[in-house]
Amino acid sequence: AGAQVEIAENGQVAVDKAMAAWNSMPGANADPPYDVILMDMQMPVMDGYEATALLRRKGYTGVVIGLTAHAMADDRQKCLDAGCDDYTTKPIDRTKLIQLIDRHVCAAAGT
Repeated sequence: AGAQVEIAENGQVAVDKAMAAWNSMPGANADPPYDVILMDMQMPVMDGYEATALLRRKGYTGVVIGLTAHAMADDRQKCLDAGCDDYTTKPIDRTKLIQLIDRHVCAAAGT
């Protein structure tokens, strides 16, 4: 879909990359460095729930969309409670994922 993608092999690496990129941005109120973070909720070292919650505690304001194989209503709420802006289930429907990303990125940009 034309996106530039950066991969993090686990939640700790995701937090480290997001915060390093954000902290390198000029200005105290800089926009988040990534248009969206797609956070796998089941990862080694630090899962997506913990990683998202840590990003939010550190002040990260960018869009985070949780990706999980769990499709129950309480699973959606668990993602939202961790700090995700939204979530989608696996297996990923490419068209729906792109639409979800577009909706959140446009909303964050105020368009």
